[in-house]
Amino acid sequence: MLILGIESSCDDSAAAVLETEHPGQAVVRSSVVANQDDIHRAFGGIVPELASRNHVVAIMPIIQRALETAGCQLGDIDAIAVTRGPGLVGSLLVGLMCAKGLAQGLDVPLVGVNHLEGHLLAPLLEPDPPAFPFLALLVSGGHTQLVDVAGLGKYRILGETLDDAAGEAFDKTAKLLGLPYPGGAALARLAEQGRAGHFVFPRPMLDRPGLDFSFSGLKTAALVALRGRVLDDEARADVARAFQEAVVETLAEKCRRALKATGHRRLVVAGGVGANRCLRDRLAGIARDMGAELYFPRSEFCTDNGAMIALAGCMRLRLGERDGLAISARANWELGVSRNEDIPL
Repeated sequence: MLILGIESSCDDSAAAVLETEHPGQAVVRSSVVANQDDIHRAFGGIVPELASRNHVVAIMPIIQRALETAGCQLGDIDAIAVTRGPGLVGSLLVGLMCAKGLAQGLDVPLVGVNHLEGHLLAPLLEPDPPAFPFLALLVSGGHTQLVDVAGLGKYRILGETLDDAAGEAFDKTAKLLGLPYPGGAALARLAEQGRAGHFVFPRPMLDRPGLDFSFSGLKTAALVALRGRVLDDEARADVARAFQEAVVETLAEKCRRALKATGHRRLVVAGGVGANRCLRDRLAGIARDMGAELYFPRSEFCTDNGAMIALAGCMRLRLGERDGLAISARANWELGVSRNEDIPL
């Protein structure tokens, strides 16, 4: 069975072909992504209208590239999985309408996928995937959540950010430092050159019980630290290091608390910030200390991609789930909310 996965929730147009021979085994035949960094760089962030217009241009060529890389044709596809939400509604609609048209033309099943569920399940694409149940840290530009995962669709939110997501805080602080867009990865690289102890930022919400996060104050702390200073390369690197250390320590300590509270011995980390090397090293140490196993998707599956959407769709299809052509985009769609519960845009 060949499943075409289509992802267009934000600014990346992505498609992938997943092959499944039998339940429990899936092979990524192709995964292709076209990002819009060059388009949005001049604005210092994503412009929703530009993102959706460029999806219109990119989506079919990306699908064609995915098919060619997989060594198959459109007529070979047995089912289509597409991101239905959450995300930028204009961007979602491009991918969703494209998927509807293909599903109708090919007369194959269509399944709309929760983008967050795709990230959550991405580590299952690896050769040694985690088994259910597990604790998941979902950390990206738009979301920061700790999730108790009992099984497919069985999610309990243990904690989430009360304001900025971790990735959003990285990007905003990178902009303060004058780093080019997208800033999160650039800040992490700059932090490697910083000196320890020259700046110390707060560890938000570690002084109180619970598993919620808050990162907007860290951005303010960075702004205050930079005020009145000459922004030479050394100072910028020191601020970047201090900021990254504060975010990583906060995320890691909350994971430690969640592992202790749930008793889980498997920790899954998913989302774009999961590619951060400092975070990976810190969580690996916590996992060793607590006798837990740590799972990450490979770097290309941390960021938005079609393979994770194809996998989530595949797992839903195995349960007999299908969507009709009347499904709509869901700009807001929390994990654990029923797939059949319509939420107005």
